[in-house]
Amino acid sequence: MLRRCLPLAGLALAGLAAAPVSADRLPDLPRLATAADDVSVVGVSSGGYMATQLAVAWPERFSGLGVLGAGPWSCAQGTLRRALGQCMTTRLGPPDLDELEVRRLGYLERDLVGKSEDLAELRVFVWHGEEDDTVAPALGRALAEQFRGWLANPDQQLRARASERVGHGWPIGHHAEPAPATELAGCRQGGGTHVLNCDLDIAGEALGWLHGELAPPAAPEGQLQAFDQASVRGAKGLDDAGYLFVPAACEAGGCDLTVALHGCGMGVEQIGETFVRHSGLNEWATSNRRVVLYPQAETSLANPQGCWDWWGFAESTWQLDPLHDSREGTQVRALMAMIERLQESPR
Repeated sequence: MLRRCLPLAGLALAGLAAAPVSADRLPDLPRLATAADDVSVVGVSSGGYMATQLAVAWPERFSGLGVLGAGPWSCAQGTLRRALGQCMTTRLGPPDLDELEVRRLGYLERDLVGKSEDLAELRVFVWHGEEDDTVAPALGRALAEQFRGWLANPDQQLRARASERVGHGWPIGHHAEPAPATELAGCRQGGGTHVLNCDLDIAGEALGWLHGELAPPAAPEGQLQAFDQASVRGAKGLDDAGYLFVPAACEAGGCDLTVALHGCGMGVEQIGETFVRHSGLNEWATSNRRVVLYPQAETSLANPQGCWDWWGFAESTWQLDPLHDSREGTQVRALMAMIERLQESPR
């Protein structure tokens, strides 16, 4: 059974004995020697936008990208007006993919995103609910079109699909660790926690496409634990605590890694452990030796719903042209620092 490691408990990972943790701080993110050649990032809504920003910034560091309920890379181009009018709705018209490509090439000249040849090698999974009234389904189609122009062999590397009668959020299947009905949202209506009771195993579909044939999911066996995010290098806009699922088979290190990014209103601060515990990812991770990192964005006056920074709010107070969607984005750098920490060997 999955056992929760309380925030104030010590870690017993990587063959090290658990050490006492001060009552006023969380344990640090552990070093687990996770594999550098098999890292995927998946995200929903604002987390989907951020996942794409990570993959475009550092394509050589990821093998796969999964995006649910989000639109093209850099859609907002640093403005809230575009974010609302072209990247959630399309009342200002659809995003101009040629304009976004000019932005990417400008970043490329400045070494702010990864090389085109590395981007071309990614595997990509794009999903959208056809009843999504938060982020228009047309935007998911635009994201898929954008990647068709980037990938070396999109027929083999890209899977894009939509589900009828499904709203905005992260659908889960019945194999996932059972969640109380009060913690789930209606499949079609969405809302609430945005963890959708759909009998749709989106976690398995995404991981299967990104990583190939997988062993069937199993009851979570390992630790779901909180760690100190505030100490992460460049942790602007992040909550004090992040979460990590470490299968029992991975406590000694050497497993693969998936980074899972929640959407707006889906962080632990807002919905408790519903997403980090019931996404379905932990079941697949248990049987396929994958660690799952669940970073957490914080709520603030500038970001009351706890969204990931996909329109530049974390940069716009001090940059005329926010670099949130580049290697210099503060949240991009913080997330990469977490990945690098997990890839370090235990001391």
